[in-house]
Amino acid sequence: MWPAAGQPDCVAPCEQSCSQGPMCIIFFKFDPRPVSKNAYRLILAANRDEFYHRPSKLADFWGNNNEVLSGLDMEEGKEGGTWLGISTRGKLAALTNYLQPRQDRDARGRGELVTHFLTTDMDSLSYLKKVSAEGHLYNGFNLIAADLSTEKGDVVCYYGNRGEPEPVVLAPAGSLTADVSSTYPSGLRLLILPPLTFSGGSIPCSFFQLRDGGTYGLSNALLETPWRKLCFGKQLFLDAVERSQELPKDALIAQLLHVLNNDEACQIQLLRTRAGSMCSPF
Repeated sequence: MWPAAGQPDCVAPCEQSCSQGPMCIIFFKFDPRPVSKNAYRLILAANRDEFYHRPSKLADFWGNNNEVLSGLDMEEGKEGGTWLGISTRGKLAALTNYLQPRQDRDARGRGELVTHFLTTDMDSLSYLKKVSAEGHLYNGFNLIAADLSTEKGDVVCYYGNRGEPEPVVLAPAGSLTADVSSTYPSGLRLLILPPLTFSGGSIPCSFFQLRDGGTYGLSNALLETPWRKLCFGKQLFLDAVERSQELPKDALIAQLLHVLNNDEACQIQLLRTRAGSMCSPF
């Protein structure tokens, strides 16, 4: 989906996880070596749910060689930025804003982070390391950068300038990851464990929750932060992905759009709030 780009209102986290406020969401699964020849190497669904009056161009090819496909922000002073794009060279980038109490109006436009990657020759990890050194120049953001190459293999990386100082390489489908939240006040931290040889180490095993890698959810907080709408939507996304090989392409796209438009989790949460329960994003 390619609605106009924008910056979110300043709302509390619980409101951000409900339909009361805007909420950008990205779900994706990548499997560089799918078992079936009919399987997709990457499935990504993204919804830029922000100020729709902000001027933008619809998704189209642009650049000197028409090699980049994306929407484009046309807001004055932010022209040329984008929030999701892919190039014919196999470079992909996606951006969400990070919910923060105040926006620095003098900060650089976050949309340029995507367009710069799509037009650079740097690989995804090197680019995000460069971005991490300049992260203080921007308001809060999350950035996914990927190199999709049949020769070198697909690499997907993540960096958020309100999380850990270094970018991480995400684990593909078929590998194991561990979420660690109890000991890190900055939020969830993704650990890649290939192969899994953990035998206690310095962190007790009880802090680990192992799961299959390759499928991720991102909203206006750090990667995989378990806001209710994100968790609910991710399950719907997984259900669609499991059927992806049997569905015609148009039917799969329709199913993914349904996932992005579904607000059932928020409706349930709002009912609980009206009944007197405390609204929580977790």
